[in-house]
Amino acid sequence: MTADHPTVFVVDDDARVRTAVADLLAAAGHRVSVFASATQYLEAETPDAPGCLVLDLELPDMHGLDLQRGLTDRGGPPIVFITGHGDVPSSVRAMKAGAVEFLLKPFGDRELLAAVEDAIGRDRDARARRAAADEVRRRHARLTRREREVLSYVVCGFANKHTAAELGTSEITIGVHRGQVMRKMGAHSLAELIRFADTLGIRAPAPRVTE
Repeated sequence: MTADHPTVFVVDDDARVRTAVADLLAAAGHRVSVFASATQYLEAETPDAPGCLVLDLELPDMHGLDLQRGLTDRGGPPIVFITGHGDVPSSVRAMKAGAVEFLLKPFGDRELLAAVEDAIGRDRDARARRAAADEVRRRHARLTRREREVLSYVVCGFANKHTAAELGTSEITIGVHRGQVMRKMGAHSLAELIRFADTLGIRAPAPRVTE
């Protein structure tokens, strides 16, 4: 298995459940790590790779919803809850907080496998979005101060002529800066540049005050 092969973490204090879930997931081709408590999971070194967490709702050292809240704050993996003591309020809270699924024991093999595949897919997508956003920020950091100014005008719909007037320079110079911005940002179209700007949170520049 490669370093980025998905890992499914199983946290359940019932050894029989841990073993059964781990065997099922392993048979389906997943790499599996099992833990008997929330503390064990939190103290473990986990790979920086796609994955998900199959989490029992009722653990001896921490309620599953509390662990979910803590993991969400630090960008933890998507969660599939499993429980033999489910109730509507808990399931609603879990799903509102971002859980992928809330399964009542005994659950079917297909139910669990489908939920795990969904969770891993979501984690892959989230990681891809974060990586793309990080790359956009790296490219933006390579722009000069003036290029960043030009970028903010361009993505807000200013023509080169109006941008030049705002920045007190020539239209030709703005055209050169605009070309540099497109090249450095790796944008192949204005629409793509606008998407990058949205990722960066760039908004319309404040109008310059003239005497």
